[in-house]
Amino acid sequence: MARTRCYCRGVLTDEDFSLNAVSEHVNQREPVVVWVDLGGSELDELQLVADELGLHTLAVEDASSGRQRPKFERYAGHDFLNVYAVRLDLATGELVTSEIAAFITSTALVTVRKDDALSMDGLLARWDDNADLTKHGVGALVHGLLDFVVDGHFDAVQSLDDGIELLEDLLFDDSPHDRDVQRRSFRLRKSLVQLRRVVLPMREVVNTLMRRDVGLVPPEMTPHYQDVYDQVLRATEWTESLRDLVATILETNLTIQGNRLNVITKKVTSWAAIIAVPTAITGFYGMNVPYPGSSETSGFIASSVLIVVLSVGLYVAFRRRDWL
Repeated sequence: MARTRCYCRGVLTDEDFSLNAVSEHVNQREPVVVWVDLGGSELDELQLVADELGLHTLAVEDASSGRQRPKFERYAGHDFLNVYAVRLDLATGELVTSEIAAFITSTALVTVRKDDALSMDGLLARWDDNADLTKHGVGALVHGLLDFVVDGHFDAVQSLDDGIELLEDLLFDDSPHDRDVQRRSFRLRKSLVQLRRVVLPMREVVNTLMRRDVGLVPPEMTPHYQDVYDQVLRATEWTESLRDLVATILETNLTIQGNRLNVITKKVTSWAAIIAVPTAITGFYGMNVPYPGSSETSGFIASSVLIVVLSVGLYVAFRRRDWL
């Protein structure tokens, strides 16, 4: 069932009432604020709430269809807010997003989620733990929603930062992990691109909400909205820096591969030079012409000693130059 709550001066007075009773709670003489939450299984009931509160058809259509960009729009009688809560799957490195559409009136907040994957218990805990803020009306509930969403953005960025640190450890490990580094880099970069699409527009959203002509933020809540705006800026800057860092890791990985190839080529060339010495000597004495020590034991011993001395001399010289 849809979740409903009613606050009066910051105190929870009723909850889990039917959608048909929303208008009755809203129209009370007391200064109340009603919250309605519709999950993926209750989207059919959105029209009922829209009729109760007089929501605009285009806004209802955007909330029903989903896949909207983060935005804040104004309609006659209410506002429409669309944001994304995110969560990073540590096992796969995939960023999981949950779209939240919100209808904001002077006395009601209606949240619509396309799926039931996102738990709203954390949001309710914020409202319950900050009753001194909730008494300021629907603006306080919207602040709690934004704070809840932006904190999720921060957690995702922190998890991605930790993943990049692990990637750096693999990058400079003594044993090569080229394939693993490339795979993880691709996943992290994909998640960062998705996170940037969600985080970057939030600056405009929060900034618009704080405008005086909107009339949503009471003066008492202005510092709290400024704090959320500051967190949005920090999350945006952090995301951008991580994108640059992942790109640097990819470039560094290619450079390390090139350096490793040069070292291997140098070693192979050095061994080839060492092998060329006995090949040259045995090839020379294998010619069908008379030579000093031919068919004699002294000739065999002299050629063998020459091969060993020259080969060891080249090996020592290459080792001193770190070519082997």
